[in-house]
Amino acid sequence: MDKDNFDLTKVSISRLQSEDIQNFDCGDNDLNDFLKHDALDYQKTLLAVTYVLKYGPEKVIMAYYSLANDRISIGDFESNTQFNRFRRNRFVNRKRIKSYPAVKICRLGVSKDFRGLNIGSSIIDYLITSFTNGNKTGCRFITVDAYIVAIPFYLKNGFLRLNENEKEPHTRLLYLDLADFTDTVDLTKP
Repeated sequence: MDKDNFDLTKVSISRLQSEDIQNFDCGDNDLNDFLKHDALDYQKTLLAVTYVLKYGPEKVIMAYYSLANDRISIGDFESNTQFNRFRRNRFVNRKRIKSYPAVKICRLGVSKDFRGLNIGSSIIDYLITSFTNGNKTGCRFITVDAYIVAIPFYLKNGFLRLNENEKEPHTRLLYLDLADFTDTVDLTKP
């Protein structure tokens, strides 16, 4: 890929189809394997939907991401006190419930051939726009179980750690509050 001649107008996004499965290498075997062997099964069983970004007339897959419904709930925190601190600054008393709707980025991979073009950050921006403009389902957060090596990428893109003391050795639960990107009424006021 000639990065100097990259043309964003040649990028298309579509839901993964069986004919889209082709050579894809983002440098992570787990992410590559998911796209090639599991993504379509997840779609068929209504567990997650995968979208591919294709480039040019050849429709080369430059990146993909999978989404599923999620929630942030009291069980994601070490104590009720931590959960109450989390929601106190975001919701008025009458909007304090035991869980809040979210969309989870299950997987996100960018082909090694397209690195350095901010494709991953563009996907995050696209998702923020998709879920804040005309949100059809009521979705307050974007979550991700980020691989340890990907945490700096997500933090750079506005995500925050949900639980500082998480003990999972391979991933960390991060979130992004979509209310930070809306022009709506202040949600913390009654």
